[in-house]
Amino acid sequence: MNGIALRLFVLQRLTALVMVPLVLGHLGVIVYATRAGLSSEAILGRTEGSLFWAGFYGLFVVAAAIHGTIGLRTVLAEMSPLRGRGLDLVVTVFGLLVLGLGIRAVVIVT
Repeated sequence: MNGIALRLFVLQRLTALVMVPLVLGHLGVIVYATRAGLSSEAILGRTEGSLFWAGFYGLFVVAAAIHGTIGLRTVLAEMSPLRGRGLDLVVTVFGLLVLGLGIRAVVIVT
């Protein structure tokens, strides 16, 4: 495993560690909201203006975008003819797109 591959491997594991409590928290919110019978309007009313939820979901978006992009890079490297700069360009564009859309969603709901 070369230097960049090792760094990506470690970074993907670190983002997974960050996402575990975030996924559990997100699932907890879903269970709470469902059992309380909250509407989407009620949920958005509770998240609007909240720095906590903006930080929570902002961190979630960043970790998921990095994690998913590294995973996509691995799959494309194994399953497609993409290599080198072409591969890096495709996954970078994908990662930035996912990150941008995710941040946009967080800004809209908080």
